[in-house]
Amino acid sequence: MTLSSPSRDVPGLRDYAFDWALVDVETSGLIARRDRVLSVAVVTIGPDGEQTGEFSTLLNPGCDPGPVDVHGLTAERLLGAPTFEQVAGRIGALLQDRVLVAHNAQFDYDFLAHEFARARLYLPVSQRLCTLALNRQVDPPASDMKLGTLAAHYGVPQTRAHDALDDTRVLAGILRATLREAARLDLPLPLVACPPRQNVQFAPQPPKTPCAYRNPGRAEAGGPLVQGMKIAITGETATSRAELVARSVAVGLNVMSSVSRHTSALVTNEAGSASAKAQRAAAEGVPVIDEHTFLRLLDDVRAGTPHRGGAERAEASGAVGSASGVAAAVLGTAVAAPASTAAPAPPTSVAAVPAPRRPDPAATTGRPLTGRRVLILGGTHSAAAAARTRVVELGGSAAINLSRTVTDAVLLPGGETDRRLRRMPELGLPVHGEHWLNAPGAAPGAASPAAGSPSPEAEADRTPSPLVLPRGGVVDLPAPRQDAAPPWHITAAWAPQEAAEIDVVAFVLDEDEQVVFDEDFVFYGAPENPAGTVRLLTDGPAEQTIAVDLASLPPGSRKVAVAAAIDGEATFGDIGAVQVTAVPGTGAAPLARATLDAATTERTLLLAEFYRRGPVWRFRAVGQGYDDGLANLARGYGVDIAD
Repeated sequence: MTLSSPSRDVPGLRDYAFDWALVDVETSGLIARRDRVLSVAVVTIGPDGEQTGEFSTLLNPGCDPGPVDVHGLTAERLLGAPTFEQVAGRIGALLQDRVLVAHNAQFDYDFLAHEFARARLYLPVSQRLCTLALNRQVDPPASDMKLGTLAAHYGVPQTRAHDALDDTRVLAGILRATLREAARLDLPLPLVACPPRQNVQFAPQPPKTPCAYRNPGRAEAGGPLVQGMKIAITGETATSRAELVARSVAVGLNVMSSVSRHTSALVTNEAGSASAKAQRAAAEGVPVIDEHTFLRLLDDVRAGTPHRGGAERAEASGAVGSASGVAAAVLGTAVAAPASTAAPAPPTSVAAVPAPRRPDPAATTGRPLTGRRVLILGGTHSAAAAARTRVVELGGSAAINLSRTVTDAVLLPGGETDRRLRRMPELGLPVHGEHWLNAPGAAPGAASPAAGSPSPEAEADRTPSPLVLPRGGVVDLPAPRQDAAPPWHITAAWAPQEAAEIDVVAFVLDEDEQVVFDEDFVFYGAPENPAGTVRLLTDGPAEQTIAVDLASLPPGSRKVAVAAAIDGEATFGDIGAVQVTAVPGTGAAPLARATLDAATTERTLLLAEFYRRGPVWRFRAVGQGYDDGLANLARGYGVDIAD
C-alpha cells in the first residue's frame, strides 16, 4: 500500500515525501563503541511509499555474539558470514541520499557509524528519523511504543521478532501508518541532522573509579590534605602529570580537570599563571599549593568521610532529596557566579518550589477533567501557563502539541491564528472558550475524539494514562525486576522552534550536590559519562532524552539532575511549556508526566531529577528557572565550562 492510498488519502502527505532507507541491526551488546553488528537489513522506500529495494545479511563480528537468547545468532551461524567491511559499500549505496529510518534511530545510527568508521569509510547519512520519537508525538492508543505493540496497533504482520529483515519490513508498515496519522495531526517530522551535535566519534575515557570520600571542602593554609578533597593541577610540573594524578588518587584525593567553587586546592608552580584554571581559582578564592608542598602533603593525607550507601541514607535525617535538597540545588546554582560578578537572583524564590510529595493517583478521581488531555491555543505566556495549571488542578493533563490523546482544546485570545485550529473539526475535537475551564462539562466517552473509536481489543490493551505531576511533584519509582533493570528515560519535549536551539543536559551528583568528576556532566559535546550510566539521546529538534541506568550508579551518586538551556538570546517565556516524561525503558509506557511553563525571562531551566531516598529512587518534576546561562548552573554543581 502506498502512502497516498485512495482508501486512506490524507491531505498533507506530500510534505512527508522523502526517499527513505529503513534500517534494523542486531548487535552483540548495547554499546556502539564496544559492541558489533551481527546482522543488518535495509529496505528502501520511495516518496510514494512503494518499496524500491531490500538487502539483508548476517555478519561475522570476530567476537562473542553476546545475548544469543535475544537475537538467536550463535557463533556457529555467523562463522561463514561476511565481515561488515565486505558489505559496507553495498549498505552505503542504499543509504546514500535517503533519510535513515529506524525504531530508536540513534541506536542503529551509532552502531552503523562506528562500523563504517572501523572500515575507514564515511557513513553517507545526512538526516535520520526515529519512528519511536514520531509515535511519541502522534501518541496512538497503544499500551506502549515498542515495535511489536505498534505493529499490532497498526495491523502490520510480524512473523519473527528480532530478525533484522522482518523487523525492517514491519518498520515499513509502521512508518506508512504513522506518517498518515502525523499528516492528520499536521505534525512536523522530528528529523535529526547527521552527524548530530553529539559526535558519534566521541569515545569516553575508560570508566573512572569514583572517589570513595565526600569532599571536606577547602584546604587550609599549612593544614593537611583530607581524603575526598577535589584537586586540580595546572602548568608545568617536575613530576609527570600522570604520576601526580596516580599518587593523588591512590591516597583518596579526587583529581578534577577544571576548577570550580567546590575545588579544595589548585596545584601549580606558577601562582600568577594566566591559565583558565588559575584565573578561575583566583576568582573563586581557591587555595593554591606549589608542587613541592603538595608532594609533601601526599605523605600524610588524613582520613575522610566515605560516601554513604542507601541503608545509611535512609537513617540520615534531612537527607538530600527532601525539600532541603531542592533548596540546596537552588542556592548552589544561584550563588555560583564568579566573585567578580554579582550573583544572579533566581527568578523564582526557594520558598516557591512546592514541597515534594507523592501524588495520590486517586486524587484526581471525580474531578471534571480526569482522563482528559487539553491543548491550550493562543494567549499570552502567563495566560497560557495559568490555563495549563488549571487543567492539572481539575485532574486533566496539559498537552503542548496536538496528538491522538488530546480530547479538548481551549482557545485563548490570539489562538485563532494557530495552524492546529483548522485540524479540530476533522479530528472531532471540541474547541472551548477561555471561560470553559471555570466549569468544564462532563467528561466525554472513553474514546479520545482525536483517536477515533478504538476497538474493544485496543481499549483492553491500553495502559492507564501517565501520572500527572504538578511542579514540584514526586513519585517513587517501582522496584526493578530482578531479571532486568532497563535504563530510565527522562524525555523533555517542547513546541518546534525556528529561532532557538535548546540543549538538554544532566549532572550526576553526590550527597553534597556536586559532580564527583567533571565527566559526570553530560551534554551535547560529551553525550555519555565515562561509565556509560547516563546518556543524552537526540530524538528530534524538539525532543531530547536523558537515559539513566539507575541500577549501575555507584552508591555515592545520590541524584541525576536534568536541565535545559537555550543557546541564544531567547528565553523560556518565548519557548513556552516544556513537557517532561519519566519512562522505564525504551518504548515503554510512561510512569509520570509534567508540563512546566512557569518560566518567563529564564534561559536555563532545571527540569527534573532522579534522586535516592534510602533504598528507593524517586522522580521529581522541578521546574526551577534561572536568568543566567548554563555555565553558572554547571559551576554550582562543581563543573567549570566555557561560556
